[in-house]
Formats: sequence, structure tokens, C-alpha cells
Amino acid sequence: MKLALVILLPFFGAMVPPLAIRAGRNVCTATAAAVTGLALLILLTEASTVYSGGIPRTDVPWLPQLGLSLSFFVDGLGLFFATLILAIGLLIILYARFYLDRSDPMGRFFCYLLLFQGSMVGIVLSDNILLLVVFWELTSLTSFLLIGYWYHLPASRTGALMALLVTGSGGLALMGGMLLLGHSAGSFQLSDILTRGETIRASSLYLPMLLLILLGAFTKSAQFPFHFWLPHAMAAPTPVSAYLHSATMVKAGIFLLARLWPVLSGTQEWFLIVSLTGLVTMVIAAWIALFKDDLKALLAFSTVSHLGLLTMLLGFGTRMALVAAIFHILNHATFKAALFMSAGIVDHEAGTRDIRRLGGLRHLMPITSGLAILAAASMAGLPLLNGFLSKEMMLEEAAHTVIAGQTWLVPLFATAGALLSAAYSARLVFCVFLGPKRDDYPHRPHDPPFGMWLPVAVLIVPVIAIGVMPATFAGSIVEQTARAATGGALPGYHLALWHGLTPALGMSVIALVGGLAMLGVYPAANRARLAIPRPEAMTMFIASVAGMIRASRIILGRIDNGSLPRYLGVIVGTIGVLALTGYLAAARAPLAGDRVTLAATLPAVTAWLVLLVACGLIIRRHYDRLTALIVTSIVGLVVSLAFLQFSAPDLALTQIAVEVVTTILLLLAINLLPRTTPDEMPLRNKLGAGGLAILGGLGIGALAYAAMTRSFETISGYHIEQSKPGGGGTNVVNVILVDFRGYDTFGEIIVLAIAALAIFALLDSAMHGAAGRRLARVRFDPQSRDPHPLMLAVVARVLLPLSLMVGIYILLRGHNMPGGGFIAGLIVAVAFLVQYMASGYTWAHRRARFDAHAMIGGGVMIAGATGIASLLFDRPFLTSTFGYFHLPIFGEVELASAMAFDVGVFFTVVGTCLLSLATLSRVEERAEEASNRAEARV
Repeated sequence: MKLALVILLPFFGAMVPPLAIRAGRNVCTATAAAVTGLALLILLTEASTVYSGGIPRTDVPWLPQLGLSLSFFVDGLGLFFATLILAIGLLIILYARFYLDRSDPMGRFFCYLLLFQGSMVGIVLSDNILLLVVFWELTSLTSFLLIGYWYHLPASRTGALMALLVTGSGGLALMGGMLLLGHSAGSFQLSDILTRGETIRASSLYLPMLLLILLGAFTKSAQFPFHFWLPHAMAAPTPVSAYLHSATMVKAGIFLLARLWPVLSGTQEWFLIVSLTGLVTMVIAAWIALFKDDLKALLAFSTVSHLGLLTMLLGFGTRMALVAAIFHILNHATFKAALFMSAGIVDHEAGTRDIRRLGGLRHLMPITSGLAILAAASMAGLPLLNGFLSKEMMLEEAAHTVIAGQTWLVPLFATAGALLSAAYSARLVFCVFLGPKRDDYPHRPHDPPFGMWLPVAVLIVPVIAIGVMPATFAGSIVEQTARAATGGALPGYHLALWHGLTPALGMSVIALVGGLAMLGVYPAANRARLAIPRPEAMTMFIASVAGMIRASRIILGRIDNGSLPRYLGVIVGTIGVLALTGYLAAARAPLAGDRVTLAATLPAVTAWLVLLVACGLIIRRHYDRLTALIVTSIVGLVVSLAFLQFSAPDLALTQIAVEVVTTILLLLAINLLPRTTPDEMPLRNKLGAGGLAILGGLGIGALAYAAMTRSFETISGYHIEQSKPGGGGTNVVNVILVDFRGYDTFGEIIVLAIAALAIFALLDSAMHGAAGRRLARVRFDPQSRDPHPLMLAVVARVLLPLSLMVGIYILLRGHNMPGGGFIAGLIVAVAFLVQYMASGYTWAHRRARFDAHAMIGGGVMIAGATGIASLLFDRPFLTSTFGYFHLPIFGEVELASAMAFDVGVFFTVVGTCLLSLATLSRVEERAEEASNRAEARV
């Protein structure tokens, strides 16, 4: 369970900082750091096992029928990425403590950060690809919160929305690709999929699967043409930029490509799509970065360029290119996070991050300048720094890569990308930190507090250490990670400063010299760039979103026009067509099957005729609300007789109780409405609706007749056999509801509770505003001087305790005889309804001693607690048990845990009816008062 704990710690720990902030900013920071540090410590305890060849796993079944499980594993690749996420996260937390202003809600910031951290760790440690998609989408949601942290700024809101739309849409594509991948591999377990590469590549679904997965990876890692979202996400606070966009979120797409490399790479499709996308992204983003005047924008586009570099290497498909990619991921995470934090320091202390207003900061901020210059030099690829080594490996692989028979294409553009990288790195150093001091800074720059530059210094340590002694400080990490990514042996290589006079060295020299030369002709190059028309990503994005919104409104306006007949017509028509289609598909077979139908008895025929007459009356008198309601209740009573005919007393009792309750509630409701409804539908619409009803009725009737006259097996036999030995009850219906299918019932009472709360919210609005004014104009017809007869009131009050006893009796006997919590709840609800009818709304409402909201909540909690209790005994949720006990006076009795669940159902049903009744009573009482006031004035 260690791996699950590594993932769950950030999620549960996210609840602590919002509370800890009350004790101060230091305590809040310490709690967030403690959560991340503990997760990192637990993860590192598995490092020795991983490096010795083991793969620790955690597997908890969730929905095995759908292939979804809470499965986690850690190999070299997962350990590498998870360590980066947690280690850099720890430094970001310390940095954020000094970066965030006192007016910034730090508790909320750390809450979002930890949620994002847990989602990222979940991605890299998931052993189930469906679970990986869940965490993937969580990173999109939590990054939306982080990017939009300063939601009072329009740029933050726009950047957050852009990131969510692009990465969220890519996540949907990834979901489709993962479903195809699992189908092709025959498993959704990643550890199984990684062993079935040949099967997957030979599948007919390989190309659509590859395109969908790459779409998800490219959108997350900001590959061309989806590169535009990442720079606009720079509106977030610098700690967010340093964490999400250099070391974690944007690396998720790279991780996915590396993780699926053994099964998806090795084909021409993979090589062309992935390598060319990475190559184009690397060059275009580097060119854009060179001309950015905002420090964070420059770093953002440089990040996109380096992500393109990594994508290109993974696209080459060779094991050595993958080794180079892993090495550069490590190096890029260190120097880029350091650069982002340095940019934040400059902005924090100088009051601007506009390169045109900076310069000479090495005189005023020597510590920050020294650290930032080292990080920028590593990004440029200068020797004795880690960026130089991985850049050399990249150029070496590019020098041997051939596309479309052209040996010069990839080396040329790879060198161009490295040249532009050196150019924007040099511009950053010379224009921000070198040169003479200025006297027009927005604020007087100075080095920040120790806690702000310390994380940068920590990151610079591996920049130098790996650059000087790569084999010592990175050799084992790169080897173990690459070995896990490739799933096999690695080619012979060694990390060293000098590999001789190679083509890569020549390309590197050209890149460095050319980068400095590019800086010399920067003004002319910038003028040439400005003279070329170029699209603006933000303008295009806003126009696209606005266009989609307009199109959606047009489509929705045509479909969702508020016409209930149209909605019902579509629903009934669809059902009818599907039913008839199913029947016509088997048209060769006769309509009737081989099962003999039951003989039509006189009571059954009579009930059927009554049902037809009632349905006809509803159609004929639908505009008379009272008549329609009475006839509808007759239909319900006839249906209950049908249940009795087929030996279903539980269903009959339930149907009758439901009819009584709903009829009384609807009578209360229509009392506030006009007696009749206007005849709104013209004749041609009536004919169309009638034809549609006939079509639906014939379709459903034919399909039902065809199904019921044919032999088929059901699970009813199992339920009947296991009702007593498995569920401890002889009432099969109740045992099914509270035991065999208790989860369904639990969901149904939750829906019932939500419906009651919706009724409360909707009718509560009738007390206020325009609806309240309309209610005040309600005029009741003249009533009897004695609207609540004394005999009716006395009888109702005498029957109340008797009805409650009957309800409790029905509840307690439900496990073995017809009854149960649902029926008992309806019977008790009827008893309370009678009180309102007999004594009036005001009298009954003011004497109510039960809080309906509490009853609903308590009922759901009791039912839920019954299910959770089974987990304490290592049994599945809502598993029931029973036993026989000897009680004084009563003798031997049976007690079942399902009875507690039934009690929860009982309270939920009673609370729902009482809440609906109380809400209607408030409205009725308000209407009566308004009517009485009007009569008094007359």
C-alpha cells in the first residue's frame, strides 16, 4: 500500500493548508512541505527495490468488469518522474512562501498545488490505463485552478480557460485512444500492455489508436499546433509556472510517449508523426522565444522548444535516442525550474520582467544573477554544464537520422533549433543581468531573502555536478530509467564530457557561434520578423471559442426550445422506432413465440377495459386538471390489481401507497392552479401526437409480446433459492432490494432525496419576487364555513397513532412478509397527509415536530453507514448478514443487518413526503392569507 499512500497523501494533505493558514504563513508552508516530503520519503524507500530489478505493486479491484482497477506500480521510469515531481514540488513550496504576497490566500494556493501534485504522481505510477486517464484529466482541472489563481486578472482567467480547453479536449482524445489500446491488447493493465507490443502494432486499430493517443500527448506537452496555450498560462504566479510548465504538467505528454514507447514505436507512422512534430515545434518555438520581451514568455516558448526536442528524440524510435531524451528531461527540469524561479525573483524585486526595462542586475542582485546565468548557460548548451551533454547526445542522434531519404534535413533543423536556443539564452543573460546599471527600474532591485534564492541554488547544484561528472551523478539514474522505458537492454554508451571530434561537436560549435552572431543581428532580424504577417494565437483562440459558443446557441435554440410536446415526441418516437426496428430485424420469426399465454379471465378483461376507458378519458378530458388526476389514479389502481394477479403483493402495496400519496400531493398542488388548462394544441398537432403515440404503443406492445411469449432464463431462480440462505429473508422482493441489489436502492433513495430538495428549492421561489406576487393574486372559490369538519379532524387524529403502528409493523416484517421500508414510509406519509387534509395547513404545519431535511439526511446516512460497516469486516460494500437470537419475552428472533438499511430507506421516504408536503403547505398558507386579506378589503 506504499504506492497508494504516495498518491493519496497529497490529496488528503490538500485539506490541511487552508486550515493551517490560520496559524500563520510559516505553519501553512510547513504543513504543505511535510505532506510532499513524506510522500517523497515513502517513494524513495522503494528505490533500492526498483534499482535491484524489482517492481513494487499495489492492486485494489474497483470495477473489474470494466477493466478498471486501482493499480499502481513503480519501475525506473515511474520512480524517475515521481521523484522529479515531489522533489521539485518541495522546492516550489519553499519558494512560494517568500514569493506570494500577504494578500494572496496561501492556504488555497497550497491546496491547489497538492491536488495537482497528487494527480501528476497518479499519472506516472498508474498501472491501469483507464485510471491513468482519470488522473490525466485531474491534472487539467487542477492546473486550471492554479493558472487562474489570480482570478481577478483577465489574463489569468483567459490563460486558465485556454489551458483547460486545449488539454481537456486532448484528454478526451486520449481516453478514446486508451480504450482502443486496451481493446487491442486484451487488457487495460499497463504492465500487460507493455509486453504485447507486436500484437498492438499489428492491430487494425493501430493508426486510429496512435493518432488519438498522440493528440492527447501533444496537447498536454504543447506541441505544434497546440503550442499556443502554454505561454498564455504564464499569467499564473511564478511558482506555478516553474512547477507546471518546466518539470511536471507539460512533461506528462513526454512521459506518456516514453511509457508507451515499447508498444507504439518502431513503425513508420510513429517515426514520421512524432519526430516531425517535435522537430517543427523545436524550431518554431525557439524562433518565437528569441523575440519575446517578457522574461516568462521567453522561458515559456523555450520550454515548448525543449519539449519539441524531447518529442523528436522519442520519435526517432532508437534506444539511444530514448536515452538522450531521458537525460535531457532530467537536465531540463533542473535548469528550467531554476530559470523560472529566477525570473520570478527579478519580477518580484525589480517590479518588472520586461527585458527592455532591465539590465545590469549583476551589480544589484549578484546571487540571483550568478545562479540565473549558470542556468541560462546550461540551457544554451555550454560545456561543463548538464545541458551541454544532453544537447550533444541529441545532435548525435539527429546526425544519423534520415527522413524521406534526406540525410541533411534533420541535422540542419536540429542545429537551427540549438542555434536559436543559444541565441535566446544569450539575449536573456546579456539584456537582463549584464551591461551597465540603470536608474529607471520600477523598484530598486536587490537579492531576495535566503528562502527565495535557496531553491534556485539547490537546482543549480545538479546543473554543475552532472555537467562536470555525468557518469557519477546521473549515470545510474539515466540507465535505470531508460532501461525501464525501453523494456529491454540498452546499447553501449557512456556519459562523458569528451567524445572526440564528432559531427555532433561540430554542430554544437556552429550552434553556439551562430547563436552569438544571431544576437548581434537581433535588431535587423526583429524588423524582418515584424514585417512578415503572422497569426496571433490569442486572437484566433478567442474568435474560435466565440464561434463555437454562437454555433452552440443556434443549435441548442433549435433543439431546446422549451416545448414539452417536442421533447416527449422525440423520446416516444425514438422508443417506438427502436422497438419496431428490433421487431422487424427478426421479421422472419413469427410474432408469437412458443410459450403458451394465460387464459383471459373475466376480472382481467374487466380491469383491462377499465384501463382502456380511463386512458380514453384522460385523453378526452386532459384539460380538466382534477378529472385528469382522478382518472390517472384509477389507472394506477388498475396496475396494482395486475400486480396482485401475478402474485406480487409487495408491488401492489407499493403501487397503491404511491398512488395515494401522489394523488393527495398533486391535489394540493393543483389547488394553486386554474381548474382547466387552455387548449393550446391545434388539430394537426393533435393528429401528429396521436400518430406518434400509436407508433410508440404498437412498437412497445409488439416487442413486449414477442419477448414474453418466448422462453428465456432469468436470475429470478437464483434470487428465490438464495433469499433465505443468503439473505436471511423469505420475502424475495425485499431481500433483493436491501441485499442482492442494495446498491441500486441506495442510489434510488439518494435520487429521491435530491428530488425532494429540488421541490423545496423550486417552490420556495413561489414565496418571493414575481412568483410571490402572482401567488398573492390567487382567488380560492367560496368554501364551506366549516372547511375542516370536526368529525374528520377527530377521526384523523385517532387514526394517526394507529397508522404509525401499522407503518412500523410493515417495516419490521418486510424481510419475511410483504412490506419493507419503502412501503412503510409511504403509509406513515399518508397518515401525516391526512392530518393536513383534516385540520388544515396552518394547524398541521405549526405542530410538526420533525425536521424533514434531517430525516432525509439521516435516512441516507443510515443506509450508507450500513454499507460502510461491511467494509470494516473486509466484505464488499452493503454486504449484509443475519443471525438468530433469543430475546426475553419475544423468544427466538431473527436479526438482519439489512433491517438497518431498510430503516434508512424508511426515513428517506417519510422525509421526502413531509418536505414536499411542508413546502406545498407554506405556499398554500401564503395563498390563503392573501385571499383572506383580499376578501376582508371587499
